[in-house]
Amino acid sequence: MAFHEVRFPDNISRGARGGPERRTQIVELASGDEERNASWANSRRRYDVAYGIRRADDLAAVVAFFEARNGRLHGFRFKDWGDHKSCLPSGTPSHTDQAIGTGDGATTVFHLVKRYTSGAQSWTRAIAKPVAGSVRIALGGVEQPSGWSVDTATGVVIFGTAPGGGVAITAGFEFDVPVRFDTDVLDVTLDLERLGSITSIPLLELRR
Repeated sequence: MAFHEVRFPDNISRGARGGPERRTQIVELASGDEERNASWANSRRRYDVAYGIRRADDLAAVVAFFEARNGRLHGFRFKDWGDHKSCLPSGTPSHTDQAIGTGDGATTVFHLVKRYTSGAQSWTRAIAKPVAGSVRIALGGVEQPSGWSVDTATGVVIFGTAPGGGVAITAGFEFDVPVRFDTDVLDVTLDLERLGSITSIPLLELRR
């Protein structure tokens, strides 16, 4: 298996349905109370992209994309239109959007992350597939146009010179979700009077 650094067609992904999934075990006690336990430390996203097919050409593009990935075998990029930026979907990524680390004068490698906060609670998501050309980096709130590079296949930021001790490192970016098809069969309904359709095209986020 391999990961193909190619994005699922944007015009079709825009109409997709789906979002984060978590796995929680719930045991109901004889008293009626519950005991709850999180089986997963991190969420995993699921999507169904069949809803984005509006034309015969869309159908052909999905079939071609599916065949090129060998069904479930190879992963690929997917744009989640509801969550694809370091900021709100309506905003423009800023170099101070997300804290990705603090300098210690020795470390040169940091990983892009996005934090989801509600009240006093938060969850940190590792970002593995930033969009090329979208990443902005700042040291102590000052944007750095150079002196660093980013691996768009892993989400790792590498500085040429280690940031100084105590210096806040922040980033802004757009990103894709690494996914694979969650089926080896495309159930195509052939309709000569219209365009044909596919009942369901499930995608599942890849976690490493």
